[in-house]
Amino acid sequence: MTTTPHGYVFDNENEHAAEQHRCLAAAYDPFTTRRLARLGVGPGARVLEVGAGGGSVARWLAGRVAPTGSVLATDVTPRHLAPAPGLRVLTHDITADPLPENAFDVVHARLVLLHLPGRLDVLRRLVAALRPGGWLQLDEFDETTYGPLIPVGESGEGARAAYGAYLRAKTALLESAGAALTWGRDAATALHATGLTDIDAEPEVQRWRADSPGTALQIHNTRHLRDRFLAAGLTDEGLKAARAAMSHPDFLAASCLMYSVQGRKPGV
Repeated sequence: MTTTPHGYVFDNENEHAAEQHRCLAAAYDPFTTRRLARLGVGPGARVLEVGAGGGSVARWLAGRVAPTGSVLATDVTPRHLAPAPGLRVLTHDITADPLPENAFDVVHARLVLLHLPGRLDVLRRLVAALRPGGWLQLDEFDETTYGPLIPVGESGEGARAAYGAYLRAKTALLESAGAALTWGRDAATALHATGLTDIDAEPEVQRWRADSPGTALQIHNTRHLRDRFLAAGLTDEGLKAARAAMSHPDFLAASCLMYSVQGRKPGV
């Protein structure tokens, strides 16, 4: 997705967007696709992938539903998406543009509704797009649950302080853009309120070292969101110190929780 009046902070027009998508895929595709596989996504299924970003999950889904199924991948600015066999790309604003109702066997969105002030309205639209018996999966962060850096070896308290300042500034900039910081843990209740059944929520926490995909994503954020970090009160020196802390061989921290939440639309 791209920066819009809705507050989404990761701009697909930005020179850093492709690396953002790569880091996200490396860090979270294994969890996302394992959860989708639990739903039995297979040949013949019709799937909607919302806010598809770089398209890694959409391409995985297209491979699962081939040759008789189809995947519709949407994004406000789908410049990093390319059509493929069984995969159609649509420029689409999920907050405003129409969706077909009762049309999809599976609807999936990762780290989309978290950023949208009108997330509950969007959720109802996603549920309406499901056919009876279809499944919705949302993968969302609880941004309040990051573990602090564990100071070991030579990294020490200076690195801990720099990393902590980075996390506080990141929380502030996301909140100022309209993100719901606890949406990950709130999503299951929200799905239940729409009438979905068979609700299942699985949290994942990752151990981050300097060479972890999740750490690479955080380091990338310091560059991708530099201007927003400065507006949130972090300096270029602070960003440099945070990158040094996360790149140090002694770096050891826990990610925030990613919740993968699933619910089924009653019916057939």
